[in-house]
Amino acid sequence: MKTRYLISVVDDDESVRQSLPDLLEESGYAVCAFASGEAFLSSEFLDTTRCLILDVAMPGMSGPDLQRELQHRSRAIPIIFITALREETVAIRLIELGAVACLTKPFSEVALLRAINAALQTN
Repeated sequence: MKTRYLISVVDDDESVRQSLPDLLEESGYAVCAFASGEAFLSSEFLDTTRCLILDVAMPGMSGPDLQRELQHRSRAIPIIFITALREETVAIRLIELGAVACLTKPFSEVALLRAINAALQTN
């Protein structure tokens, strides 16, 4: 039986929190979705998440803020950033800070699954 890795999605956009879990579950993953970084940090899934799909720009705690907090807590969860920002320097900086990938919305299912596969191999 294939291991069902837990992927957590953190995005303030409700449509993303609804669509990504459906796609990921069809691909065999277990998924939890959160509307904020704070909600993810206080969840029971912090220790079991194997990959984090994280929006860059959110009210309150931004994606990079959550990335820094996880590093501060010594939580090595591979991160795939998703963003509507089209500035290439943002993606480069996030990858330099340890993200596995940074995908620009709208991204393809193939690109997302490739990034998840890469993230799970680093874990």
